[in-house]
Amino acid sequence: MPQKVRDLVAELERAGFSNRGGKGSHRNFIHPKVSKPITISGALGDDAKHYQVRAVRLAIEESKS
Repeated sequence: MPQKVRDLVAELERAGFSNRGGKGSHRNFIHPKVSKPITISGALGDDAKHYQVRAVRLAIEESKS
């Protein structure tokens, strides 16, 4: 079963990212150690796209270094 958008948002928040808002169903997350903001789109109950999951994992790894 694919991950939900709410799971990705929770992972980012646990890793120390903060939501700086967005337009419509988009959310922009920033972290002091990550160069670019991570944008997650979709309603919280929607299935996450594969590229969203990959972007979140890479951003969390970058935040740890």
